Amino acid sequence: MVLYYITERSAFPGDEANRRRQLMAKIAEAAGAGVDYIQLREKDLAGGELETLGREAVRAVREANPKTKLLLNSRTDVALSIGADGVHLRGDDIRPQEVAAIRQKAARNSGLQTREWLSGVSCHSVENVRRAEAEAGSFAVLGPIFGKQTATTVHALGLEPLEVACRGKLPVLALGGVTLGNAGACMAAGAAGIAAIRLFQNGPTEEVIRQLRSL
Repeated sequence: MVLYYITERSAFPGDEANRRRQLMAKIAEAAGAGVDYIQLREKDLAGGELETLGREAVRAVREANPKTKLLLNSRTDVALSIGADGVHLRGDDIRPQEVAAIRQKAARNSGLQTREWLSGVSCHSVENVRRAEAEAGSFAVLGPIFGKQTATTVHALGLEPLEVACRGKLPVLALGGVTLGNAGACMAAGAAGIAAIRLFQNGPTEEVIRQLRSL
């Protein structure tokens, strides 16, 4: 089971400096507890600020658990600059194959060998998952499975599209309204793991991971 913590520092209380401190503490906690991947998803930050925060996150992850992989949301350039383990691509982002080409060029220019790299892809349909697989994504995150609250409605894909999406070769992680109570249903549908913000960010991450691993 792959466990993927997606960050959201704006959900922490306090001013910006306090939220960043809490975010780094949670990243270290999640890595130390054995989460597999962490996505730094702080989309409001400009390049310089994101790079600074990203370097702090890389350091926190490496110190807590070198096995945990840190991915950066969308910004392949910043991910490469800070030595992250990968990038998480939006549905309308560049293709994983383009990311691979950018990495290879950067490696040639720097004289460094390419290391293991992950290109996660956000998907909202079975067709999106199939495209991510064809374009050489490392894994897909499909959602929202159980719902995403908007101003007027709750949109949910449900378990059936998840099950269909998981019949391909690309690992698919379930996202959206996933809780300890329904995560087992996602795994039974064929999901390779769980991706979440609140499930990992709110409360004791170690206990959440322990319960998920026991499913």
